[in-house]
Parts: sequence; C-alpha cells; structure tokens
Amino acid sequence: MSHASRREYPDRPWVGVGVVVRRQGRVLLVRRGRPPRLGQWGLPGGAQHLGETVAEAAVREVREETGLDVVPAGVVTVVDGITRDAEGAVLYHYTLVEVAADAPDGEPVAGDDVDAVRWATPEEAASLVEWGETLRVIALALRSAPEEGSPPR
Repeated sequence: MSHASRREYPDRPWVGVGVVVRRQGRVLLVRRGRPPRLGQWGLPGGAQHLGETVAEAAVREVREETGLDVVPAGVVTVVDGITRDAEGAVLYHYTLVEVAADAPDGEPVAGDDVDAVRWATPEEAASLVEWGETLRVIALALRSAPEEGSPPR
C-alpha cells in the first residue's frame, strides 16, 4: 500500500462519512469490528471513495454495514476524529462528515466491518456509546428529524 493511501499513520486526513440512521425516534448503532474504535458502539460509516458524493457514501456505507437502504436528509455537522498513539503521533485522522438519514423499512443485519447492529433510543445510546462526539451528533440529528406523522421536509 502506498504511503498516501495508508489509514494508520496517514500523511493527510481521510474524509469519512458517519450516518445517523433514524426511525421512530430511535437511531441505528453498530459495534465496530475493526480499528479505530474496535468493539465500540457508534454510527455506521466509513471512508468516502474518490468520485463519490457524501450522500452516495452515506447510502453505500449503511448498506454495506447493515443491509438497510436509507434516504439521506442532509449534513448534520463535521467532526474531527483524531487518535494518537502512546508517543503522541497521529495514528488515525478522519474528517467526519455526519449525515442524517431515514430508513423507512427493513431490519438491519451486521455486515462488512461491524459485528453487531441495534436500534437504540437516545437514552440507550447514551449508555452504549463511549465517544461523546457521537452522542452530540445523534442529538443534533434527532432534533432535525421530522415529527412522526408529519410530511417529510
């Protein structure tokens, strides 16, 4: 693998897309099967591919990780995901574009680089998710969700 394409100890930030998948006041969580954040609960997502829009990346990543088809609703925020090693060198650096999306139907199944999936209320997410930024993003995405029974925005 060339130096420019390495995710560990990169020479530049990677663009990642995280997706807050919403349904009936709940969000879809995935438990990571690979670093970074191995074994931690978080949002589906991953690296954006060359030539792919943020919305296309969001749809692809959710489908790969959970089997669900989603409808992107817009960008929620942007988060810096920087992990340093014991010596302080940058081990991972992601610029994460966080997208809200709705999943009208279907049940999620763990796939690709996750080992579990589940729907969670905001309260359940608060007890499962370790990274505070993820909880902040979830809260922002749920505030922007249309109310049940109202027409989509």
